[in-house]
Amino acid sequence: MTVSLKRAYDGASVQDGFRVLVDRLWPRGLSKEAAEIDLWLRDLAPSDELRRWFHARPHQWAAFRARYLEELASTNAATALQQLYAAVRTKKQVTLIYASKNLEHNNAMVLKQLLEGMRKPPTTSGPAAAAAKPRQRSARKR
Repeated sequence: MTVSLKRAYDGASVQDGFRVLVDRLWPRGLSKEAAEIDLWLRDLAPSDELRRWFHARPHQWAAFRARYLEELASTNAATALQQLYAAVRTKKQVTLIYASKNLEHNNAMVLKQLLEGMRKPPTTSGPAAAAAKPRQRSARKR
């Protein structure tokens, strides 16, 4: 299984394999025929609020990534993420398609990292979440 990223406006090619659009909105000015999208998982896209927040603060990549991973734990996003995992398991080549002008920092990059690790995003409850929270150390008496 190979996962790659491609901007929607770069055009489809045979090397792309299975093409998955991971944006909430269809790319402006691109026809459905030209896009050659095999699967559109709009629920995997960041919320409009988060997308606008990051657009105004592109230097806060780590904060965007953390907030986006939290959003991926929502019911709709988790269902769409399972669809993406299933597609990756059955296809030799999957290309995540996005419209962002930022080639290095976008939601497709976060999804690619998840797929390469084939792991689920963190949840807000359970042992993994508890382990992720910083523990307070009690003051030692000397």
